[in-house]
Amino acid sequence: MQRDRRTLARVAVALLVVALLLPAGVSALTYSPTDFKSGTIEESADSPTVVGIQGFHFQGRSAAKKPARLASIDGDGSFDWQFAGDRVNGVWFYDVDPLPNGNLLAVSTTPGGTVVFELDPETREPVWTERLDMEDTHDVDLLPNGDLLVANMRERDGDEPPDDRVVVYNRSTDAITWEWTFRNHYPESTDGGYNDDWTHVNDVDATGDGRVLVSPRNFDQVILINRSTKAIEMQLGEDGNHDVLNEQHNPDWLVSEAGRPTILVADSENNRVVEYERRCTGDPMTTAPSGCSWTATWTVGVEGNLNWPRDADRLPNGNTLITDSLNHRVIEVTPQGEIVWEYYATWGPYDAERLGATNRSAAVTGGSAAGPTMVDASATGEYALSGSANDPPVPSEASGPSVLLADAGLDELARTWSHVVPWVKPVWASGWEFVAAATGLLVGLGWAGVEVAQNRDRLAARLGADQ
Repeated sequence: MQRDRRTLARVAVALLVVALLLPAGVSALTYSPTDFKSGTIEESADSPTVVGIQGFHFQGRSAAKKPARLASIDGDGSFDWQFAGDRVNGVWFYDVDPLPNGNLLAVSTTPGGTVVFELDPETREPVWTERLDMEDTHDVDLLPNGDLLVANMRERDGDEPPDDRVVVYNRSTDAITWEWTFRNHYPESTDGGYNDDWTHVNDVDATGDGRVLVSPRNFDQVILINRSTKAIEMQLGEDGNHDVLNEQHNPDWLVSEAGRPTILVADSENNRVVEYERRCTGDPMTTAPSGCSWTATWTVGVEGNLNWPRDADRLPNGNTLITDSLNHRVIEVTPQGEIVWEYYATWGPYDAERLGATNRSAAVTGGSAAGPTMVDASATGEYALSGSANDPPVPSEASGPSVLLADAGLDELARTWSHVVPWVKPVWASGWEFVAAATGLLVGLGWAGVEVAQNRDRLAARLGADQ
């Protein structure tokens, strides 16, 4: 009788393991790889869109199904070309900027450093390549004199205080000619204290007036630095105040017709894109911070239909181009949140630029917006997205276990799931399939452990006989 019960238990466990593994197995067998796919195209864009796709790597090796690359998409949503990261030994891709000569400036990281290169989109060949001894750099801009403006994150030597900084690098002399170090302006207590990723400064743009706009992501703020005085002249957000910004990416500098500084920013951890206008009692460009305040004038993505957006650019037509990273797509939305152009680009797009639609003046670089502020467009407000084709080539990352965890009030666990698991699970598996498969493997391993424990005397005797 005991043997029968044990046999039934084994059969039950085997069936459970099979049932848990089966959905993922079916998905794996039926998955048809699709790297790129158009979604909603209400009207063809008047120029191509270039996307920097982060991809995924482990221990310096790129994942074959999550490649790092650049991609160009024609206005009608048809695929044009791609440039693979392994062409420059790149394992991540980040920022890409159109240059005045029609070429592209791209940033990729390699094991132990960063590669910056100018790419000719016609030949798909690098014009020049510069390797920087800086780890995991997300943004580098080309200044009019040929120097590089670099957001240098994770600059630390052992247990020494971090030297996270913004620098100007002279390519001709291989020398840093200007630098601004965060620990000279922020207390050690910021973001919980010094660590190997203290600031995660992920963006720097020259605004064309001797200032640079900088995004220390982990400080939940965007700052405007005067290059001459090194003073922080403007600050949007503050450390830990997630109502304003929560680990933002790629802010863009705009100025309204009334002369008010305006910042359009991908508010990543809040899953929204938001625009802030600086309002002051005096001149908004010179008034001290104590006499000014930032007002949110436009927000899109208010009902959870963005998933970790990491770039937003204002287009000349008043629409906004958004890189919706963990929905693996780039979308153009109207001021009211309607999607009129949509393209799915796996895996983890980071930055997108509509060629010919950003400010390419001799003094302004880095993808600064060329379109109107929402105040000037008389289109302020908060809007949900609408009009998506909702047809991604990979299972959605915006649903499943993370939603259940969030609904249960486990926000930190939901956040961890949303921003860690998608990078490591197979591209063909949905969140629930991944959970089921992982559970099946754990159950199988657990039962194997029980079998070994229960039969250890028999196994030991057999091993002794074999010896």
